Amino acid sequence: IFDMSNTTSKVHDQLVAFGVNPHSIHRNLTVEKLVEQSIETNEGMLTSTGSLSVKTGKYTGRSPQDRYIIYDDETHETIDWGDVNKQFPTEKFNSIFEKMKKHAEGKDLYVFDGFVGADKENRLAIRVINDHAWQNLFCRQLFVRPSNEELDSHEPDFTILCLNDFETIPEIDGTRTNVFILINLSKRIVLIGGTNYAGEMKKSMFAVMNYLMPKKDVFPMHCSANIGKNGDTALFFGLSGTGKTSLSADPERMLIGDDEHGWSQSGVFNFEGGCYAKCINLNEEAEPQIWNAIKSGAVLENVVVNKDTLKPDFDDGSLTENTRAAYPLDYIPGAVIPSVGGHPKVIIFLTADALGVLPPVSKLTKESAMFHFMSGYTSKLAGTERGIKEPKATFSACFGSPFMPRPASVYAKMLGEKILEHNTVVYLINTGWSGGAYGVGKRISIKYSRAMVTAALTGKFDLIKFRHDDTFNLDVPTECPEVPSDVLDPKNTWVDKDSYDLSAKKLAQMFGENFTKFKDVSPEIRNAGPQIQ
Repeated sequence: IFDMSNTTSKVHDQLVAFGVNPHSIHRNLTVEKLVEQSIETNEGMLTSTGSLSVKTGKYTGRSPQDRYIIYDDETHETIDWGDVNKQFPTEKFNSIFEKMKKHAEGKDLYVFDGFVGADKENRLAIRVINDHAWQNLFCRQLFVRPSNEELDSHEPDFTILCLNDFETIPEIDGTRTNVFILINLSKRIVLIGGTNYAGEMKKSMFAVMNYLMPKKDVFPMHCSANIGKNGDTALFFGLSGTGKTSLSADPERMLIGDDEHGWSQSGVFNFEGGCYAKCINLNEEAEPQIWNAIKSGAVLENVVVNKDTLKPDFDDGSLTENTRAAYPLDYIPGAVIPSVGGHPKVIIFLTADALGVLPPVSKLTKESAMFHFMSGYTSKLAGTERGIKEPKATFSACFGSPFMPRPASVYAKMLGEKILEHNTVVYLINTGWSGGAYGVGKRISIKYSRAMVTAALTGKFDLIKFRHDDTFNLDVPTECPEVPSDVLDPKNTWVDKDSYDLSAKKLAQMFGENFTKFKDVSPEIRNAGPQIQ
């Protein structure tokens, strides 16, 4: 703890220069101290697993409609402005910033100094300032932690000021609600307030990296990554809830990271130092690595805990379906530390098809890989965002448009170049519904999804015949080890075959309608998608 009367403190001087003058700074506290202070202030409670259980209150997911990027000379021509990347005026940002600094004056604040990016050549030094201990613990577990030497010389390139207890007044401050996430790429500051959902800090820095990395010829990706025993790297693209974390946490492979990565000239590197896993319906048999990572130091968000036994009930979604566990990467046995890997041999696109018509697995050509990367089809799952109560079909370019500030074509071009350069094989795996749409069919068993992933990564599909799905213009394997053959053909799982045909045609048309927004696309890529006569 740095005493604020000590004006020689380097950190104190930096914060005063930044405009924040609190009563005291708790900088890079240990896990034990952060947990202790969270309990003392009634922000959290210890569970039977030793993890810290917290509630995020009214907001249990991201607030994408309340996220803005500051419009200025730096950003006016480089951002893909629209419903995702909404403009916010500089003068309003400055006004809110000044109010937040006054709000923080005289208070105890928690500071985490560390990095985003495991690759020392491409990482970003960050400072996170919080008004709650557990939120700072979240940052300590999710971002890259510095060594003692790095901490002594730490100079932040980007700062997050996240004050949960500060809210804006929309009529005065220009925000949509009292919640705000304001990203200022020129001043290199992120302001967050009005929400306790810790994922806003993680995702705001992901957006920052996705903006900065292309300048350094690094392809930023919303994906998980792991390495096989023979050193082969694999990537898993997909939006929240599609299985990135679960399917990349493979006991037979070493985890690089579960969500955010860069692909440089040297290979793949993790942006983060931890994992933020969904844990609704979590069980030890299906996901042992995640299950065992929920221990002392882990943070459980909105998981219902039995008051008598203090045991987490992962099957209880009464607070939200978006229950989460945050823990450092080294809680996963065999995780790669530092979290870097070589150039990927296999890429897997994950989608959760709520209509229940996409094949569970298909192999993509380079052109169809580009088509599906630009399309980014999936279903937003319940709880991940405010207002989502049941799966909703959506198209999210690059499998992560909420976090991609630049036009999708920038990232698509980089992916195409990487696939060609490294002869990478791409598969599309549907982890959504089978036997009918949501409400009728059932979610494809994670056991089957794991078997399909294993077959893709080990080259077993190279020895298997494929059939062509004319509706979706996809090559589908006729068999897969440990998966019933009927499951591989989604039509076989439907009782009403005519309903399947209608739903499949509907989705194919949705693909086509969505792709019309991409104007400068080659005919080869455009024709690699579904072709409706």
